[in-house]
Amino acid sequence: MKYFHVFLLIFFSATAAAQGRTEQREIVVDGLNRSFVVYVPATGSTPQSLPVLISLHGRFGTGEQMLRFADFRQLADKENFIIVCPDGIDKSWNAGLKTPANRKGVNDVKFIDQLITYALAKYNGDAKRVYVTGMSNGGFLASRLACELPGRIAAIAAVGASMDKYQDYHPTKPVPVMYIQGTKDPLVPFDGGAKRSGARGAIYSHADILKLWIDADACAGTPVITNLPDNAGDGTSIVKEEYTNAKTGIKVVGCTVINAGHTWPGGTQYLPKMIIGSVSHNMNACEVIWEFFKGYRLAND
Repeated sequence: MKYFHVFLLIFFSATAAAQGRTEQREIVVDGLNRSFVVYVPATGSTPQSLPVLISLHGRFGTGEQMLRFADFRQLADKENFIIVCPDGIDKSWNAGLKTPANRKGVNDVKFIDQLITYALAKYNGDAKRVYVTGMSNGGFLASRLACELPGRIAAIAAVGASMDKYQDYHPTKPVPVMYIQGTKDPLVPFDGGAKRSGARGAIYSHADILKLWIDADACAGTPVITNLPDNAGDGTSIVKEEYTNAKTGIKVVGCTVINAGHTWPGGTQYLPKMIIGSVSHNMNACEVIWEFFKGYRLAND
């Protein structure tokens, strides 16, 4: 995918009027220097512990770029949470598919686990309100983390992503999850199966990844469905399905973005449509994801 390199600057060109501060940090995990960007909101000096949102870039991205691409900064200033955007090894994550990080055997689960510990201590983060979101390869890692670090993460949201079907990743505890997927995604097939471009492998379909978590979270099988029409006039629309466990309040949420591609709803058309498909402006993914996240915190053991 040489076009990813050619158009990389377009991917991350949008910026917002943020008021907080941004810091570059680093920790060592398994002998590797692991870098990340932290955004501390403008009101972050309060002694109150703050939620932590970990935002994972896609293949060929960086943490600094992800901070701008999935731009939660204005929300962080308003809602008072910390954003942490780490860097993958060789601009990739080991989420099961054949990325450079996977081929090198990088332990990204261990990295994120230690990153959480660092963020909680350094920035007075709230251990019960740690959330993970990700785009593409980062969304696949978010899925893996929900399976392998359920006691550390209160909820996850994956955009343009699913989960490797044949790795030994499976839910071990209930976790609230959200999946946002375009029906015309040329890189992560909506119907699952073989992923033949980029990081290759076999993945769950959008429907199957929801079913996996519906069962794990013991949610009711009948969803509440909300239809978001094409108010933006961009040829896309959204079907939102919410499956709920009435006893625990845990939800599995699927957002099917009709006619959209490998894109972040409400974000930029970071590459030409012929490569990634269309972006939908009928939903702001950052707002929808944060609204979902803030309803959850880890329960006391």
